[in-house]
Amino acid sequence: MTMNDWRADLRLGLKQLIDAAVVGGARQQDVYAAILDEIGHLRLAYERDPDPADDVSEQVIEEPSNNWPAADKG
Repeated sequence: MTMNDWRADLRLGLKQLIDAAVVGGARQQDVYAAILDEIGHLRLAYERDPDPADDVSEQVIEEPSNNWPAADKG
């Protein structure tokens, strides 16, 4: 994929996103402002953690409970 290909795909995706929001009742100016806000949030998140998928989860994974009323108690 060349540089122009991904830019064309990006432009098309943005156009479709904006069109869908406007058809859904949003004002075009509000959609543009929201997109810019979200880009700012994404940039900030990326600066804090460029690849969050590499993080080891600190949460304890709990086992599913078998103490619901229909569980076999025998």
